[in-house]
Amino acid sequence: AGGRKSGTVTSIAPRAVGRVLPTLNEDGSRLWIRPKPAYGRWWKRRRALAYALMAVYLAIPHLRLGGKPLILLDAPRRHFTIFGYTFLPTDTALFMLFLGIVIVAIFLLTALFGRVWCGWGCPQTVWMEFLFRPLERLIEGGRTGSLAIDRSRNHLHPRRLLKFAVYGVISLLLGHTFLAYFVGVDQLRVWVTRSPLEHPASFAVMAVTSALVFADFAYFREQVCTIACLYGRWQSALLDSSSLVVAYDYRRGEPRARGLKPRPEGAGDCIDCGNCITTCPTGIDIRNGLQMECIHCTQCIDACDAVMDRIGRPRGLIRYTSLDELAGKRRRLWRPRTIAYPVVLAVFVGVFTQQLVAKPAADIVVLRGPGAPYTIEPDGRVLNHVRVKVTNRSARRATYRIAIEGVEEATVVAPPLPLIAEPGQSSEVSLFILLPERQFSGGRRDIVVVVRDDEQLDARIAWTLFGPQSRGIEPQNEKAR
Repeated sequence: AGGRKSGTVTSIAPRAVGRVLPTLNEDGSRLWIRPKPAYGRWWKRRRALAYALMAVYLAIPHLRLGGKPLILLDAPRRHFTIFGYTFLPTDTALFMLFLGIVIVAIFLLTALFGRVWCGWGCPQTVWMEFLFRPLERLIEGGRTGSLAIDRSRNHLHPRRLLKFAVYGVISLLLGHTFLAYFVGVDQLRVWVTRSPLEHPASFAVMAVTSALVFADFAYFREQVCTIACLYGRWQSALLDSSSLVVAYDYRRGEPRARGLKPRPEGAGDCIDCGNCITTCPTGIDIRNGLQMECIHCTQCIDACDAVMDRIGRPRGLIRYTSLDELAGKRRRLWRPRTIAYPVVLAVFVGVFTQQLVAKPAADIVVLRGPGAPYTIEPDGRVLNHVRVKVTNRSARRATYRIAIEGVEEATVVAPPLPLIAEPGQSSEVSLFILLPERQFSGGRRDIVVVVRDDEQLDARIAWTLFGPQSRGIEPQNEKAR
C-alpha cells in the first residue's frame, strides 16, 4: 500500500513492534551479528575440540583402515566405505541400521545434554566461530572495525575484500576436501594436476561446494542455524524439563538493576550489562528463556562469569542446568525417554553387529537365465541357463571356483573358470546345465550351486532346475508352468 503526497509515493508498509527475529531489524532489514568473543573456560574447551575436529575432517580422506580408505562415499559405484567397512548395494538393511544407530544416538544425546551437538560439534559452529570469525576480526580490525565497515556501507572496503579473498581460498580447500570424500585423494590429486575440461562433472561438484561454503560463511552465517537448520525446531520434541541446557537463573538474577552502585534493596545479581547479548553468535538474549535460536555455545556463560568475577558475585548466573533445577526441583536422569532411547540403541547396535559379523566374504546371487526356463537339445537332454553373480567383499583379489552338486549325470558348459573379482567388484558367469530328461520329477530337479575361494568361503546355494512334465510333451522352448 502507498499514499501520494506532493507528487511522491510514501511507503506505509507495516513496521514490527520490537525485533521479530534476532537477525532482523524492526523494519525487516538484515541485522548483521558481530559477536564479541568471551575468552573463558568454556571457550577454551570448545576451541581445543574445534581444532581437533577440523584436523579430523581434513585428515580423514588421507587415512586408511584395513587397506581401505577410512571413509569413501563412492556414489557412482554405490560403494560406501565407513571406518574401513564397505557397504554395497546389497547392504540396504545394514546401512539403514547404521543410520538408525546415528539417529537414536542423537536423540539420546539431546535428551541428556540438550543441543550440545550444535554448540560443540556442528561443522557450522566449529568453522564459523573458530576459523572464519576469528579471521574476520583479525583482518577487519576486531569487532569494532567490522561494525565500522558495516556502518559505512562500503562493500568494497579493502579490508573486507581481503577477508573475502581469504574466505575464497579456504572455501576452495574445503570444497576439494569434500570432493575427496567421494572420489579419494589419489583421484583428486590426478584431477588437480589436469585441466577441468577433462573432468567437468567433478570440477562442477567442487566449484558448487566451494561456492556454497563461501556463501554460507561470508553471508548466511548464523541464519543457517536460525532459519535453515531443522534441528532447532526439533528441540521442543527432543528436550524435556530435565535435559541439560544453557540457561539464565532468573530466580537469582531478577529483578535486574543496571550498574554496580548504588544497588537497590532486593536487586538480583544481573546488572543488565548486555554482555550475554553482544557475545551471542545468534544475537539472542538468553535471559528470555529457552529459545530455538540458542545453539548452547556457552559464550554467554563465559561472558557472565567474567562479570560476576568483577563484581564479586558467584559464577553460574548463566550456566549449564535444566528447567527443573531452575524451578527448584531435582533433575531426573532416568525418565521414559532416557530409558527408551538406550534400549532401542542397544537393539540396533546388537542387530547391526550380528549382521556385520555374519556377513560372508562374498555376496553370491544365483539367477535364472533370460528367455525360456529350459530347452530340449537335439540329443534329448534338458538345458537350463543359470547365472552366478559373485561380489567380492574382501580387501583382496579373490578367485572363485564354481561347481554343481546333487546330480551325477549333469554336464556343465561354462566360460573358462575360476572366476576372478577385484575388491568390492562383482563378476558374473553363465552356466549351461545339461541333464537327461529322466532326472526331472514333476518338471523339477533340485541341485546345489557351490562357490569356493582360496580362503574360507564355502557357499552352498540350493537351486531348482526346470524340465518337461512327462515324456509325452514335445517341449522345445516350452515354458514351464
